[in-house]
Amino acid sequence: MIMKLEIESDIENLRIIESRVDEIMNEIGIKKDKYGRILVATMEAVNNAIVHGNNGDKRKQVNVCFEYKKMAFIVKVKDQGIGFNHECVPDPTAPDNIENIHGRGVFLMKNLSDDIGFNERGNEVIMKFKIE
Repeated sequence: MIMKLEIESDIENLRIIESRVDEIMNEIGIKKDKYGRILVATMEAVNNAIVHGNNGDKRKQVNVCFEYKKMAFIVKVKDQGIGFNHECVPDPTAPDNIENIHGRGVFLMKNLSDDIGFNERGNEVIMKFKIE
């Protein structure tokens, strides 16, 4: 199963993504704990693409691809921004950053997914979740 979506960079469109994740999870019968991890990581990725990648520019699109294979659920989120270096994201658990209200999205995605990768440009994240 593969489902591709394209949304404009508007925070209101997070509802569309949440609805699709709900539909897919119900369709394939994902357990609640795994569902929560997939939903939160996906919402963080799409939010980052809208806010940081595309700078909230409604003329720019965010592409989201959901792929379900035997034993794995894959989420790809790509924006039209210039990208970033994922290795240079500050650790939000470091004492200097602990009170910062921003900068937790990549940390959450890394800790909620079973595997995560970024394209070379840094404008696409690929998250994999193992499904029992």
